[in-house]
Amino acid sequence: MRLLPLVACVAVFCVTAHAKVDKLQIGVLKRVECERKSRSGDVLDMHYTGTLEDGSKFDSSRDRDTPFTFTLGKGMVIKGWDKGLLGMCEGERRKLKIPSDMGYGDRGSPPKIPGGATLIFDVELLKIKDKDEL
Repeated sequence: MRLLPLVACVAVFCVTAHAKVDKLQIGVLKRVECERKSRSGDVLDMHYTGTLEDGSKFDSSRDRDTPFTFTLGKGMVIKGWDKGLLGMCEGERRKLKIPSDMGYGDRGSPPKIPGGATLIFDVELLKIKDKDEL
């Protein structure tokens, strides 16, 4: 009888062992020096791979061999991207660990992203286009 609660406690501990991410975490995978860094309003060409904390991939522009293009800081992407891609140089790679509230929130993006999911992105800035270049 005493083994059941112990097993349940161990199972609960294992499930809850991962600390919840509560703020955006930015790591630099490839540092590049430059004079022109990304800022709000720039159009960016990016490559990315998105995974969940368990390592399962939910999307990748690299798999499609097609960069993703959007305007930074205009709400076209999740908040974690709008904040996590500021100040990047062309050719730079970052790892973004994005909490749920800066990603897809409690609703998620079914079927691949469950509600409350922390998102991990390997992002590479390929090109910055000024407003004047468009």
